[in-house]
Amino acid sequence: MAAEADIEGGEGAAPGKKKLPIMLIAMVVAAVVLLGGGAAAYFLLFSGPKPDETHLAAVPETFIFNLPTMTVNLRGDGEREQFMKLTVALEVANEEVMTEIQPRMAKVVDAFQVYLRELRKTDLEGSAGIYRLKEELRRRVNIAIFPAQVDSILFKEILVQ
Repeated sequence: MAAEADIEGGEGAAPGKKKLPIMLIAMVVAAVVLLGGGAAAYFLLFSGPKPDETHLAAVPETFIFNLPTMTVNLRGDGEREQFMKLTVALEVANEEVMTEIQPRMAKVVDAFQVYLRELRKTDLEGSAGIYRLKEELRRRVNIAIFPAQVDSILFKEILVQ
């Protein structure tokens, strides 16, 4: 008779019935969290634009203008002479800028030579020194070829002895 009381909801059935709804709710909540996390991961990983549709098509074409190799004496501290060999390329936006630059190349090389001769070996140490050199050369070339502009300076070779 005690078994019938448990089945029909007697006194002994109350603790068993409370466990069933709590366990059921916990399983439903866990399933919803897992499904929600999976759906979020899917949309974050796979719903973005395709690689061929993104920035690859938006990259503008640039032109490279190579300068002759320059070898200059660096300003020394008196112990021995130091030299720098530098090969630079100019990155320009289009071919028209390249044709504008060509007649002014003597001014560009002169501006580079004057600046490079004032450098010390310590001015070129580390990535910060090379970055400063790049920015200063870009500034000087843009002054020399104004109103045309160079987008960036590309180092092909830097040798300091």
